[in-house]
Amino acid sequence: MNAATETIALTEAEKKQQYNFNKLTKWLRHGVGDAINDFNMIEEGDKVMVCLSGGKDSYTMLDILMGLQRSAPINFSIVAVNLDQKQPGFPEHVLPEYLKALGVEYHIIEEDTYSIVKRVVPEGKTTCGLCSRLRRGILYRVADELGATKIALGHHREDILETLFLNMFYGGKMKSMPPKLVSDDGKHVVIRPLAYCREKDIVRYAEARQFPIIPCNLCGSQPNLQREVVGQMIKDWDKRFPGRIESMFRAMQNVVPSHLADTRLYDFKNAKADGIAREDGDKAFDRDQFSEPGRINILASKPDGDAQDSGCGDF
Repeated sequence: MNAATETIALTEAEKKQQYNFNKLTKWLRHGVGDAINDFNMIEEGDKVMVCLSGGKDSYTMLDILMGLQRSAPINFSIVAVNLDQKQPGFPEHVLPEYLKALGVEYHIIEEDTYSIVKRVVPEGKTTCGLCSRLRRGILYRVADELGATKIALGHHREDILETLFLNMFYGGKMKSMPPKLVSDDGKHVVIRPLAYCREKDIVRYAEARQFPIIPCNLCGSQPNLQREVVGQMIKDWDKRFPGRIESMFRAMQNVVPSHLADTRLYDFKNAKADGIAREDGDKAFDRDQFSEPGRINILASKPDGDAQDSGCGDF
């Protein structure tokens, strides 16, 4: 192969790479846009506090939101916030340099939660629970100080499914992380714009954009964390049964209270035969139609039939 042929081949490879990246970008923007529209996450005049940890998810969330901000039919502002927890060896210069170059308003909040966690949690025990609670309290306080109307977290589709299974397996609850919620004190609205986005797409996007990833070393080596076990289970299912993850996430959007067992969500006690046909009636004698996992389309359909990319993050 001569030099001219090599140049042409390289150009074709670059074109293909750019095409694939553009397609991935549109895919993620579509997923984030759908989540924002479906849950009314961002409204006219909102100030969105984007929580950055330095991980792939929060970088991607900020990048996609900034792109949507330029083309959205509404006006909203973005402020990036990073919580420096004073972990030993934390590269304090990375995020300020990146955000300054990006031209986005940002704040680095310095709070020594690392020392608190290490002092309170016994050696060998999981630090995630306390660390998460401390972070949440600080972020709520900062949102008040900055006048932020929405707090954006980088949790993606697999994070949401992991939380569902963790609550089912270990907590006895049918509960997960919703794409949008109001804090316990009623003062803050938390949104998860990546709720429909797949982790593997975020990984590819972060690699292509070459984000300066900062690993979280606070937890150290905790290989038996329940979330890690559940996460591995989901990854295994995704490899062996393509489409299963999409089907599971779609199930979270198609809840039928009358066919579960929570008396707080459905009035089973007063259910009586009154001769009136109903949509939530007994289907026990109907033959359910199930798709084979491998035959489920990779796009999870909404209840209204539209297709969407179903896709958590570092905070």
